Amino acid sequence: MSRAPAHLSGPRVLGERQRDERQRDVQRILDRARSLVNDRASLVAPLVRSTGLSPAGVEHALLHHLEVGAAPEDIRRLVACAGDAPHVHVLLSANVFVAALRAIVLARAAAPQVTVRPSSRDPFFAEALVRALGDPAIRLVPDTIPAMTEGEIHVYGRNETIAKVRASAPPHVIVRGHGAGMGVACIWDDFDRAADALADDIVVFDQRGCLSPRLAFVSGVPAASFAEKLHASLAARELRIPRGELADDEREDARRYAETLRFAGVLYEGSAHLVGVAPRVVIPPTGRHLHIVPVAEIDALPDALAPLATSIVAIGATDAARRLAWPAHARLSALGAMQRPPLDGPVDRRLPHPASP
Repeated sequence: MSRAPAHLSGPRVLGERQRDERQRDVQRILDRARSLVNDRASLVAPLVRSTGLSPAGVEHALLHHLEVGAAPEDIRRLVACAGDAPHVHVLLSANVFVAALRAIVLARAAAPQVTVRPSSRDPFFAEALVRALGDPAIRLVPDTIPAMTEGEIHVYGRNETIAKVRASAPPHVIVRGHGAGMGVACIWDDFDRAADALADDIVVFDQRGCLSPRLAFVSGVPAASFAEKLHASLAARELRIPRGELADDEREDARRYAETLRFAGVLYEGSAHLVGVAPRVVIPPTGRHLHIVPVAEIDALPDALAPLATSIVAIGATDAARRLAWPAHARLSALGAMQRPPLDGPVDRRLPHPASP
């Protein structure tokens, strides 16, 4: 039996000098990526065409969700969890265009050689980012899987895509998948503020990211009352950050969700959103749609989430709900901050990287 390269047997412990060098590499990437925010006027129109977001949605993402302001302690955590590989190949998805930065940073923190294959559906931002970085260690390539004899492939996208890459990856090459997931909100107090903050989380990227809240569990107030508040908050956000274009399948999924809730629950319909209320979980489609499930007692919230645990990437919670025991892998944040996690490692913590932060 052939022996795997030594670096595949477990994460190599980096020396202090090497850790410092990689932290500086990451900081240089973030500093150079900041130029894309400064030059965003030239990016908005092509990004509207490639992403389907509205101009205001693109600008909001560049200004508030491109992770160029990471704290030094978060960069240290990112480098500590990135591992060590001779080459990382990154396969990007089209769901959240600014996610290319974290994916590239994580790869560069792990390897002296990084190749990037942008999404064929939305290549513009990743290509602009790599050009802006000007790092000779980071190259764009057209191949789904380039010629590799060792190293790692980081795949972002559908679970089916990850499975295909795993099946065709060369021997001795590790595949790390970052697949489909969602965010969940848990609300027990401060309902007016919670509705406004949750609306802020929903509108970002038109809800297409794995951090985007799709469900809310509400305790302590009638769920329909909270739904009315959220309905009003989403309508107000639509005036400032209009929703972009939905794909045909997204519109059809929204139509089916609305029909289901008209029959088996309560539905609040806006010009660019749906808020449903029902005692059972119905996961709505992307496109600024949220489903609310009433929960009798706050202590019942973790049990209500248990059947969904493998799909949950992020939990946004009000102060009273944050004290409960949540899935260890889920990113826990205050409502309104679900789409701005610290740059301390992969967004998706369901599958561990070589070392956990």
